[in-house]
Amino acid sequence: MRPTMSPAEALAELGRVRLDEASLDDTLRHVAELAKRSISGAREVSVTLVRGETGWTAASTGDLARELDEWQYTQHRGPCLDASASGDTISLPDLAAEQRWPEWAGVARAAGVGSSLSIGLPIQRSVVGGLNVYGGAANAFVPSSIAAAEDFATYAAVALANAQLYEDAATLAEQMREAMRSRAVIEQAKGIIMGDRRCSPEEAFALLSKVSQDTNRKVRDVAAALVEQAVRGERR
Repeated sequence: MRPTMSPAEALAELGRVRLDEASLDDTLRHVAELAKRSISGAREVSVTLVRGETGWTAASTGDLARELDEWQYTQHRGPCLDASASGDTISLPDLAAEQRWPEWAGVARAAGVGSSLSIGLPIQRSVVGGLNVYGGAANAFVPSSIAAAEDFATYAAVALANAQLYEDAATLAEQMREAMRSRAVIEQAKGIIMGDRRCSPEEAFALLSKVSQDTNRKVRDVAAALVEQAVRGERR
């Protein structure tokens, strides 16, 4: 396929994307679309993500790329999965001569694909991935095409890392909010016990802990039930 823009122009357009504002799916979709438009020989492009044993196509430029990816996920083998796991670039210049994954190569050839590239994204803590470029003809990708695909994979990896950092930060923030909510309700419950029993904060918390152990409930749940009971009593 003939490119409609140069790789440099496509990467410059990607560079204008605000990773702190765009979603990961939108960014990866943009990577795939611009790669298809600018990489010489590209017929379709997709981005594979793998978490644990589960792989999925996070972005693609068409059904063909998605179907070739999904065959690999179903069979648990193929170039996109190996590239994702290793972080390497796997080039299959002629699928008619491919010996590593002959079944997948046969499926791809029947769909009109003669060559493929899979470039692994740098390893993240919980998610790995790969950029997959499918060519219509054998030997579709010259060295400059491979280099361009690797540049797009690098950008996709940055987006993935950014999303991972955001997810971690959001998770931590929610954990902190939950901890603050728990602390607030426990302090309320302690105040109720101290008022009823004329005891110290330590004694009040010890009582909450004992009820928690006796009833096999979390201290926060015991405290919340006590606060709710007190509120209902005040409403009567």
